[in-house]
Parts: sequence; C-alpha cells; structure tokens
Amino acid sequence: MFDREAYNKRVDWFVKDRFGMFIHWGLYSIPARGEWIRSTEQMSKEDYQQYFDEFDPVDYDPKKWAKAAKMAGMKYVVLTAKHHDGFCLFDSAYTDYKSTNTKCGRDLVKEYVEAVRAEGLKVGLYYSLIDWCHEDYPHYGDRIHPMRNNEEYKNMEHDFEKYLEYMHNQVREICTNYGKIDLLWFDFSYDNMTGETWRATELVQMIRELQPHVIIDNRLEVSGEGYGSLVTKEPSIYSGDFVSPEQIIPLEGILDEEGNPVVWEACITMNNNWGYCERDQFFKSPDMLIKKLVECVSKGGNLLLNVGPDPKGNIPPESMYILGEIGYWMDRNGKSIYGCGYGELEKPEYGRITRKGKKIYYHVFDNPIGFVPLVGLKKEEIKKIRLLATGTELKIADSWICSNYPDTVFVSFGPNPMMPDPINTVIEVELL
Repeated sequence: MFDREAYNKRVDWFVKDRFGMFIHWGLYSIPARGEWIRSTEQMSKEDYQQYFDEFDPVDYDPKKWAKAAKMAGMKYVVLTAKHHDGFCLFDSAYTDYKSTNTKCGRDLVKEYVEAVRAEGLKVGLYYSLIDWCHEDYPHYGDRIHPMRNNEEYKNMEHDFEKYLEYMHNQVREICTNYGKIDLLWFDFSYDNMTGETWRATELVQMIRELQPHVIIDNRLEVSGEGYGSLVTKEPSIYSGDFVSPEQIIPLEGILDEEGNPVVWEACITMNNNWGYCERDQFFKSPDMLIKKLVECVSKGGNLLLNVGPDPKGNIPPESMYILGEIGYWMDRNGKSIYGCGYGELEKPEYGRITRKGKKIYYHVFDNPIGFVPLVGLKKEEIKKIRLLATGTELKIADSWICSNYPDTVFVSFGPNPMMPDPINTVIEVELL
C-alpha cells in the first residue's frame, strides 16, 4: 500500500528547492565525444581501456563545483557515480573498474559528497542500472550494448543474477558509505529491462531501510519518456518519487489519473551532450535557461541543469558563464522560484506566473506597450505590488488607455517603455 503521508514528507524539500545541477563526468570526458561513445561507436572494452589508463583529473576540485552550483542558485547536485560504461567514481569493493585504481587514486564520490554538504546543498548520486563493462550484463542482441552486433559475443553466456547481485551490492555501498544521501537518480529501464527485472522491489526496500529519507526517480520502472505507476491511484513500491522527463518540458505539467499534480523534474543539457563534448558549442543562452526554469516551476516542476566537466575536472568556461548569469538573476528573483509552483491563473501572453500562497509572481519576458496586465486579478483582492528584484513599489495604472478593459488590473512602470530586466522582470503581487 502506497504511503502518501510518508511520500509527501520525503518530497517536501524537493518541491521547494526547484533547481539543481546534474554532473555527467567519467572516462568518456577524455575522448570528448559524449557519454554514450562506447555504444554509439560500438567500441570494444579493450579500445576503451586507454581512457581508464589515462584518467587523472589533476584539476578535480568538487568544492569549485559545489560553489558554482550555489552561485547559480541551485539547491541540490546530482553526480554520475557510475554511468553506463560501468566505471565507478567511488571506491567499490566489488570491482577494479574504479577511480581509486586509476592514476588519480581517489574516491571522487567521497570528496564530492563532502564538498556539496559543506555548501549546504542537498546530495544526489546517479547510478546506471546498465553496465557495459560487467561480463554478466547482456551483450550480443541487446539494443544498446556496444557489442550488440559483434558476432564474437553471440554465444557468450551471461549470469544476469550475478550482475544483479553486483548492482545491488554497489547501491548498498552508496547508501552505506557516504552518510545521508538526499537523492538517488537511477538510469534507466528499456525494453524488457524494467521493474522486477532489476529486482526492483528488493532494491527499493533495501534503500528505504538504509536511507529512509532519500527520494528516487522513476527510472527503475520506465525510461525518460515514461511516467510509470506514479501517476496512478496506487503506485508500485519502485515507482519512484518523481517523474523525470528528459530534454523536454511537459506541455502542461504532469497530472495523475485523478487530476492531481505529480512531482516531476526535467533534466536538460546546456548544449546537446551530457558528457563533455569539445566540439559541441551549441549552448543554450542564459536568458533561455532562466525562462525555462520559470516554465518548469510554473507547471509544478523542477529543473535539473547539466554540466559536463572536462578530462581534468573543470566545468567548461561556457557553462560557468551561463551559471553566473543565471545566478545573478536568481540572487534578485529567487523568491519567485523557491517554494513556488503552479500560478493557478491563466498564462499571460508576455510570460508566465508562479505562485506561493498569497504571493503571485508575474514573469514579464516581453515588453508590453503601455501597461502590464495582471491577468486574473481584481483590484480589491490586492494588498501590494512590488518589483521583486529591488522591492520598489508599483502602482496600479489609472488611465483612459485601459478603459476598454475595466475588469483587468494594469501596472505602471513609468515612462520607460522597456522593462527593468531585459530577460525577465518579476512583479510580486501580495493578495489580501
């Protein structure tokens, strides 16, 4: 039986924090052609070994990562402890394929966890259910394994139960060796590799015993494009705590079968790759990402924005610039994000609305002609109106220009036809 009360307590911080950093980093940063390189290039384990032998991130300093996340206004961070290639950034007792056996010789997860906590941020760890290194994970014929088409592996026997023991043991290590973990991000289910194929009930029961407050994504049950049973009346034990749309923002948020809002988080890249990809310079602009963060919150969701550090462990300068610009806006307007959700009013043509209780935030993306209409409000229910960034009082417009719309409240910004913030000017309205 799904315990709704316990669930609501678990996700409380998550739906308030709204904004997090995703970090994809591992051996694949060295070839710099994306984190799926072994699969997309159908690269053998032997050919991929050169990156393990070379891995030595001399600039790795997770304190810098944590400070960058905090500067950007992010409240939690999720690091790839193990991605699909099977390489572990933590000192697992169950494999030699780990950072402590490379030239750097360090438990990188341990240092990351300590750095993130020191900045007062929530700690998240990503763990891939898939493993292209483990001999007992299916090779030939699998849809995405690098050796899926290699005839040499056609008759290779796999003991999948051995792999599951390995996977469960590693998750136990993550839940045991690093103190309190706030978020576990599993990736991902596909084809028949879903749910109980992973012995998901057993896995989640173990996690809940070791980390009773941790929240989990929904990918033990589905992939990035699925919702899973979390949107049903009776979610499964392994439904997870939030839906995880990838590289898309839901058109109207996400509702369950009874029309109630569902907790969700959109994971989005800054360019077109999760892992470091040197030739991918197609970065989204800071103003676009600020508006997309607002869009997520206005639809009741979170934004998990990705960075892919380079082989030495540095967040690329393009990403640092974007984080800085977002951080400047968040420093002045974060109240319209944290703890906010559905605006519960009609979306205005010029932007979006977020809301927290009796405070409504009108996000003005486009400069209006004349005055700004506060869609859905009446004069008699308004206590005060302020420019959020500065606290400046804003007055309700009283002009013949607005006479054709007697039921609409308009706000005046004075003689300047341009909004104070060219990216997103936020109007805070407090209701009586």
